[in-house]
Amino acid sequence: MPQIPAPTLDFDRLQQGLARVRELRLAGQSERALQQLRALESDYPKSGVLWQERALALRALGQESAAVEAFRRAVELNDTLSESWQAVLGSARRAGRKMEAERAAAALAKLQRLPVELREGSSRLSEGDLDGAENAIRAYLTRHGPHLDGMRLLAQICIDRAVYDDAELLLEAVLERDPDYHDARHDLTVVLIQRHRYWPALLHARHLLEIHPGGRDTKLLYAKACDGLGRFDEALRIYRELLAASPGDVELEFAIANVLRNQGQSAEAIAGFQSILRVADAAAGGYAALANMKTYRFSDAEIHAMRALESSATTPAHRYPVCFALGKALEDREQFEESFQYYARGNALKRAELSYSAEATERNLLLREEVMSAQFLARRRGEGCPSADPIFIVGLPRSGSTLIEQILASHSQVDGTLELPEIPRLVKQFRTRRPEEPPRYPAILGELSAQELRRLGEIYLEETRVYRQRAPFFIDKLPANFQEVGFIHLILPNAKIIDARRDALACCFSNYQQLYASGQDFSYDLSEMGRYYRGYVRLMDHWDRALPGKVLHVRHADMVTDFEATVRRVLAHCGLPFEPACLEFYKTERSVRTVSSEQVRQPINRAGIDRWQHYEPWLGALKAALGPQLASP
Repeated sequence: MPQIPAPTLDFDRLQQGLARVRELRLAGQSERALQQLRALESDYPKSGVLWQERALALRALGQESAAVEAFRRAVELNDTLSESWQAVLGSARRAGRKMEAERAAAALAKLQRLPVELREGSSRLSEGDLDGAENAIRAYLTRHGPHLDGMRLLAQICIDRAVYDDAELLLEAVLERDPDYHDARHDLTVVLIQRHRYWPALLHARHLLEIHPGGRDTKLLYAKACDGLGRFDEALRIYRELLAASPGDVELEFAIANVLRNQGQSAEAIAGFQSILRVADAAAGGYAALANMKTYRFSDAEIHAMRALESSATTPAHRYPVCFALGKALEDREQFEESFQYYARGNALKRAELSYSAEATERNLLLREEVMSAQFLARRRGEGCPSADPIFIVGLPRSGSTLIEQILASHSQVDGTLELPEIPRLVKQFRTRRPEEPPRYPAILGELSAQELRRLGEIYLEETRVYRQRAPFFIDKLPANFQEVGFIHLILPNAKIIDARRDALACCFSNYQQLYASGQDFSYDLSEMGRYYRGYVRLMDHWDRALPGKVLHVRHADMVTDFEATVRRVLAHCGLPFEPACLEFYKTERSVRTVSSEQVRQPINRAGIDRWQHYEPWLGALKAALGPQLASP
């Protein structure tokens, strides 16, 4: 599931509640203190300070064993609680648990070295008070200058807020000053994986494994980096090794099933996802994963179980995956009205947790059109890196881009890769750092020299080399790169670009039916989906005017109705000779990550091309939002 930026909470309210609990305990009313703690826990379930108060109340009641367990839970949630660490240390020493005692002693020593202000900031961070934590830490750094622990804490705040680029910069600065700060290196590896920078993540994970060869967390990071790089056999080996050491670990079972799915081992993947259904907290994700196996058909018993789970789920994150799965299950049974009701419910629940703004998105697309005019691009002609290696496939999700990728990857001169994150990351370095400031991008492109543009193209090629084999050309199939056609042209003027285009209603509704692992925030509301499609077409029309002939538009319907001619047209645009293997793309053995992975392992067919028509009675909002684009080819 996608990571949601952590909200900041009312830390002062928690402190006030705990102060009342403390008064009761010190007055000898520990039973009442525990009652009040139970009431507070519903609002602050992950508060280490709360668990420490629970432990102290239990100790006051003479329940020492339960108190020690509560102290352990407290330091799991908040590792700055000296009183809890002291209790854990004493208990471990009395019981002869040497490793636990050493860990507690090391934690206490570290806390003693940490300045009081940073300890306060770290505690607030652990409690979820991100604003309070940042204020305390920045105040200390402002007065005292760089401090490695403080910089790492700031990076952790950025991670909790999903501002991964800032976290990466902070952690890299920490490691420049102290390459042996292994906790910071671990954090950096986590960040790099979140940013899909799998190659440097792999290198950092290897470094950590050389220091601690048996570290479970580091092995998991290493496996995730291998997974991200498409080194699935190695990832699978590590995941299975870790699972053997921790039987029943659902995260590992899910990772293994996903790798099997990417490799085309559908039966084994299905068995893996079905196994996950046994765990209540993971069942929603298991059902959603099975729904993404487009050829899978849910049984009566599974549909009954999903209905019960959806109606009893207590959080939206446990409800909406089941709603999408039920939508798909009922669609397969041609119960379209009820299917739509579940799709609509799932989308509404998912949309409620997002901060997406259709207006802001439209402004950003218009800015690209205004800045990167035909005249602007003409003035920069001949600049950038001259390499013709990349073939970009852009468009919207669910538009047929995976099919085009599979066809091209079947050619002897083309490497199929993944949805590469390099272009968005190169663009993101120019983002505005403060919300109140106007956008720096794309206007800043006018300030870059020819040498700087060329270097950006070279950086792109350097960072994507790890995904390639030995073919002279390679594919970068990230749909959202349609926004950056102008940028791509500036830094790689000889790159080929293909726009995968699907009819408006078919494309938009197919997105509405899909729960994405991350991104695609525009797709969870029919009106916003229509507006996004309209903005996409408008921007692609602009690129056609500003860069005539640069982009080849490939309609999914043409792939279905006139397959060989369309394939020949795609190859000609890329400067590639015709090869019969491209017509038998479904025989090409390669890993495919997208939700279309099963479809591209079958011959071309019309299945699903007009699926949206079954839902037409409920698509009024989408049609209204599409407006003139309703009939767009």
